[in-house]
Amino acid sequence: MTNCVLCREELKPEEGQLIWRGDDCRVILVNDSDLPGFCRVIWNHHIAEMTDLTHGEREHLMALVFVAEEAIRNVMHPDKINIATLGNMVPHIHWHVIPRYKDDAFFPGSAWSQKIQQVPVANLEVRKQLAQELPRAIKSAIAALF
Repeated sequence: MTNCVLCREELKPEEGQLIWRGDDCRVILVNDSDLPGFCRVIWNHHIAEMTDLTHGEREHLMALVFVAEEAIRNVMHPDKINIATLGNMVPHIHWHVIPRYKDDAFFPGSAWSQKIQQVPVANLEVRKQLAQELPRAIKSAIAALF
């Protein structure tokens, strides 16, 4: 699909940072100042639904989602992790792995709801610093897995 933002190989700096890329999937650290540590696991081929993948492809993709979740938990110590796949706006398989804190801008709503509070600046700065460790942690966990 020519106009799919997830089919594009190149990331704009404001979109995030490529952490890891394999033949079928990639992991992105999303540039979201309100949600440091937000990662996206993207299937590299333009396919809309999980059931269009083979069982082996599903297992491979979900293994990466769980690697991202575990790395985020170990590095950032959030109160909760949200894992979501929607595809309503971009019908291309991708999973959101989002660290959530009780004081984040959207809590207890979803990461896509309206902001309901201001995050203390000190807390946000600590989370941004911790998120800088995610690429190393995720790469290390993927190398151990595969």
